[in-house]
Amino acid sequence: MFKKILIAEDHESINISVQKTLEELNIPIVDYVYYCDDALAKVQKSIREQQPYDLLITDLYYEEDHHTQHLKDGRELIEKIREIQPSLKVIVFSAEHKSGIIDSLFKDYHINGYVRKARNDSKELKKSIASVYINENYLSLDLKQEVRKLNSYEFSAYDIALVSLLSKGVLQKNIPSYLQEKNIKPYSLSSVEKKLNSLKEDLEVTSNEQLVAFCKDIGII
Repeated sequence: MFKKILIAEDHESINISVQKTLEELNIPIVDYVYYCDDALAKVQKSIREQQPYDLLITDLYYEEDHHTQHLKDGRELIEKIREIQPSLKVIVFSAEHKSGIIDSLFKDYHINGYVRKARNDSKELKKSIASVYINENYLSLDLKQEVRKLNSYEFSAYDIALVSLLSKGVLQKNIPSYLQEKNIKPYSLSSVEKKLNSLKEDLEVTSNEQLVAFCKDIGII
């Protein structure tokens, strides 16, 4: 099992809860911080002292307060740590549920596990730590199904442009002029209508409003 773990979590009660979970796993060394800057400093120090961490457990979003921080969220923290210690295992522990955002954490930030803050999250966290320890990425079954649903349809830049315009209140009949202004092709009304109808059919929604809501929910827009 992991010997040295760092927890980065800005809510004290959750931080303590994670610590207790790790105590139950008999992790010898567990350090914890409330800010991303402090987490990065801890990792840097551990590398200098040749006693690097084995695992980082971090939240995704951090509330701003009177402490000025250079790193604003978990993404920026992971990005910086990947530069100085690429081999460090990372589990994100967050309330975020949008499958598009979760999927991007694995694809773009190369995290090793994701656990959603919810009922039974302590049990899920233990499972994720055990899986990541044996070099298996971890995502709970319910979230895995959502991500699989997202990946079953590959959104193009054109798709996202259309839905983004709808989300901003642009009427479908007026979309072509916006596309033409940005030189996004095809911009004919028939092409726009055909693509939106195809999107709704593939995603099993019946209206533009439902299409926008779906894309917002999964984090596409």
